[in-house]
Amino acid sequence: MMNSLLILDGIGVQNWTYIIVGLTFALYIGIAIWSRASSTNEFYVAGGGVSPLANGMATAADWMSAASFISMAGIISFAGYDGAVYLMGWTGGYVLLALLLAPYLRKFGKFTVPDFIGDRYYSKTARIVAVFCALLVSFTYVAGQMRGVGIVFSRFLEVDINTGVIIGMLIVLFYAVLGGMKGITYTQVAQYCVLIFAFMVPAIFISIQMTGNPIPQLGFGSELSDGSGSYVLDKLDGLSTELGFAEYTEGSKSLIDVFAITLALMVGTAGLPHVIVRFFTVKRVRDARKSAGIALLLIVLLYSTAPAVAVFARTNMIETVSNQPYASVPQWFKTWEGTGLIIFSDKNEDGIIQYVADPEQNELVVDNDIMVLANPEIAKLPNWVIALVAAGGLAAALSTAAGLLLVISSSVSHDLIKKIIKPGISEKGELVAARLSAIAAVCIAGYFGIHPPGFVAAVVALAFGLAAASFFPAIILGVFYKRMNKEGAIAGMIVGITAMLLYMMKYKLGWFDDVLPDKNEWWFGISPEGFGTIAMLLNFIVSITVMNFTKAPPQTVQDMVEHIRIPSGAGEASNH
Repeated sequence: MMNSLLILDGIGVQNWTYIIVGLTFALYIGIAIWSRASSTNEFYVAGGGVSPLANGMATAADWMSAASFISMAGIISFAGYDGAVYLMGWTGGYVLLALLLAPYLRKFGKFTVPDFIGDRYYSKTARIVAVFCALLVSFTYVAGQMRGVGIVFSRFLEVDINTGVIIGMLIVLFYAVLGGMKGITYTQVAQYCVLIFAFMVPAIFISIQMTGNPIPQLGFGSELSDGSGSYVLDKLDGLSTELGFAEYTEGSKSLIDVFAITLALMVGTAGLPHVIVRFFTVKRVRDARKSAGIALLLIVLLYSTAPAVAVFARTNMIETVSNQPYASVPQWFKTWEGTGLIIFSDKNEDGIIQYVADPEQNELVVDNDIMVLANPEIAKLPNWVIALVAAGGLAAALSTAAGLLLVISSSVSHDLIKKIIKPGISEKGELVAARLSAIAAVCIAGYFGIHPPGFVAAVVALAFGLAAASFFPAIILGVFYKRMNKEGAIAGMIVGITAMLLYMMKYKLGWFDDVLPDKNEWWFGISPEGFGTIAMLLNFIVSITVMNFTKAPPQTVQDMVEHIRIPSGAGEASNH
């Protein structure tokens, strides 16, 4: 037994990565071949026959992207208390989606969000605007996933980030194009198992290592096991203030920005097309409710662990590298340095790593996105745990990327080609169009993965803002306000998405600086990640105002909306 453990421990990280990632990829591809789609119904909604448990696991995997797995704990590591907005916004948003939208949209029984908006608002124009918004949200979101894939590959398979993105593209292309929603669903079930195991194992190990408590959620609030009598968070507060940073447990964001970001993430979640479409894959409305509840429990497992991972990683990193001679830093530091995601500039040429808050004196730059991935290496965990985290990061990124690519392909093939451009297209022709659209989407996603506008979670947060600005008001008003008409919905979506895009262009890309106020002065003190809240409110105001000056929807549409909300018969098959 001991000899076996020594042999296992002697296998290098890269070899372990090849073994574990290779096995998981073989599993995903095998599932895709087994569950390949043979009809548009299977391609778009997996035939509508997925069980609540499988759909709950697939929804959790679809929901927990590279931003959740890789980047969220990284943001919390550096932002401390301020990073809580991501936890509050994303988990609160899922509750909002499960309670307010999932059952009603399932009862409506359409393939996509643009399909719902096109039929609910009885308008080809509304459908086209919704398709544009779906494509914009999905491409913005998928850029973050592909970057996450590139980061994992660049470190653990020792290829550059661009090559890593291309490898990820090929894997997603295979099972998304072949299996459609049917293949993606069962692949995501496997990916959830991989990613949650990969996230929890190192968290448990490090919690035991630092505090003696095997439960990470309790460990990061416990006493250290070094006999000092101090608590983990108190120690991190002390380390932070010694280096000139604010206390880890104190926030620096303004209250209005915290509120705006949290709300934008919440309502953006409820408008995300790749998550909403998951509720069309179950047999009954009550199954949609069940799968939403199961997914929430599975999501909470990771989200409640992320703050602990953030604290452990930050504490270990500061103790390992701050004020240490560069010549004696551990191997993990130099390996990550080779990816360009850690940069050491010896400004005073003394050979000591000065990691401080003052930008003039600071010599170390650490990318947020490496904290979860490097955490097991910093804590000196076994090589197989390090490789497992790599496989988990890939599972998280690829599962969400696949769901987004399906939204993109179905928006083009079903909502544009089938519903508008060529209504007479055969089912076989539509399936071909869906697969060709998925191929094109993968190529575009790869480009954005190679040239992303920021680190993973920042890109994803912008996607939530776009979803909040465009879809959330149209869906909420479409379900709960039968007087809402096409003119109001179209005007609201256009104004909301335009406002969000302009704000992103100015404060993320630096456009319009010659005609608008200084780039660093956010409007109302709200960051681009939170501006989705303002854009959403504009959408609501414009939608309701325009509605009041235009005629009511046809009576058939109003009756349809009334029917969606009737709970009787909720267990029946479709209830269109």
